[in-house]
Amino acid sequence: MSSSTTVRAPRPLVDLGPLAQLRAGQLARRVPQLVVGLVLYGVSLALMVRGSLGLAPWDVLHSGFIRHVPITLGQAVVLFSFVVLLLWIPLREKPGIGTIANALIVGVAADAALAVITEPDAIWLRVVLLVGGIVLNGLATALYIGSQFGRGPRDGLMTGLARRTGWSLRLVRTGLEVTVVVLGLLLGGVLGLGTVLYALAIGPLSQLMLPWFTVDLGPRGEA
Repeated sequence: MSSSTTVRAPRPLVDLGPLAQLRAGQLARRVPQLVVGLVLYGVSLALMVRGSLGLAPWDVLHSGFIRHVPITLGQAVVLFSFVVLLLWIPLREKPGIGTIANALIVGVAADAALAVITEPDAIWLRVVLLVGGIVLNGLATALYIGSQFGRGPRDGLMTGLARRTGWSLRLVRTGLEVTVVVLGLLLGGVLGLGTVLYALAIGPLSQLMLPWFTVDLGPRGEA
């Protein structure tokens, strides 16, 4: 039996200012999705920390930094988020609601999770925490980006540099991550197998899951 009904392909991610992000609608879905995604992102960082097999590139820097100042890992995440946002100014990047929420929520969630998750002795449990943290990070990334409330501080730095320099996103991301890892190591940060695994897996995982959670904003998201 034939039908004239056509299936519309999901609309892509759009780049809106804060007011347009609110006017785009579907807030009952988008706001919880943003918050859940950012909380889970913080939890994923804590899982990798407790796995003790290596951290994500930016967290190598965070872990090295807190060896020299009396703050927690989560507080370092918040601090560096706002430092990175200062770098948006010369790049003329405009933060969205999700950008500021990212800067505040991820670090708080990471500290809360670290307070209740302990480091296991068994190596297989540490591997489970590492792999689970990486997969959860991919899911969390897809959730908060798919909510269409704007990029996180570090993602915005990457896209801003790519736009200004004309270099590919892959090249800029690699350059940034190598830089923060080197700085983190100089500060005594934690590097390991998990760092390499994260770098290899997070892109494909996020790309796989993003279409599942990207909210279709419809015509209002195109304005």
